[in-house]
Amino acid sequence: MSGDRSVSSEVEVAVDPDSAFRAFTEEMNLWWVRGPINFFDSARAVAVICEPGVGGRILETYSSDALELARITEWQPGRRLAWHSSVDDVRTEVLFEGTPGGTRVRVIATIPAGGADRGGTAWTRVVPPWFGAWCARRDTAPAEPREQARLALAVYYAKPLEAARWLVDTFGLTPTGPLPETYDDYTWIEFQVGNCSLMVFGLPETKTRTAPKDSHVPWLFVDDLDTHFEHATAHGAVIIDGISQHGYRAYTARDPEGYRWTIAQARPGMR
Repeated sequence: MSGDRSVSSEVEVAVDPDSAFRAFTEEMNLWWVRGPINFFDSARAVAVICEPGVGGRILETYSSDALELARITEWQPGRRLAWHSSVDDVRTEVLFEGTPGGTRVRVIATIPAGGADRGGTAWTRVVPPWFGAWCARRDTAPAEPREQARLALAVYYAKPLEAARWLVDTFGLTPTGPLPETYDDYTWIEFQVGNCSLMVFGLPETKTRTAPKDSHVPWLFVDDLDTHFEHATAHGAVIIDGISQHGYRAYTARDPEGYRWTIAQARPGMR
């Protein structure tokens, strides 16, 4: 239809199309990433589930009620899944195509002419990293959601995308999705460290920093402190204090905008 707008993404997973379809639908609550702002109502969300068959619903469930996210319009196991969003005007289809290595999962979200997107196209952004990661670990992972810690951290940068790339290249953090080419269409960039979330936001143009940059110091626990220190140093981290022992073993560095980070050795069994 003239005026429709579409966005798409894809990921290849190492399972056959029938298994990929079942994992996508039956295990949606397992591959959906728990984060401070990954739900419509994060304060109440319990699960995300997909009811089977045409007419089934995709739901964000709460303890006593639920929000209908979408209504299933096509259900072809191992081949195709489609739904109409219940929170906006977006139509989404998910295609499962067999490949020599498993299955190519392609997500296509379409906004009809004059229609609204209030989050319906987010599936094209979250499926490749979230579903792809789940398929890679589902044979060995517990069949339960990865819940997040009660403490998360938001950091604000004048150049958030550049800061996020620095965190990947220098500190080895892993974002929950691919880093965007530009920050214009993103509200935040999220990382997970163990079961904690780190969210990178853009600094509003009208906001001024009134607190010292060292007033909030993130602590990052890593498996091999010496290797991490060498990597960070080689990638240009400004080292304030080298590795030392003070009950804990750690070093301190500054990032490109002058914020202070403490990098510490993780304890055995720390998650």
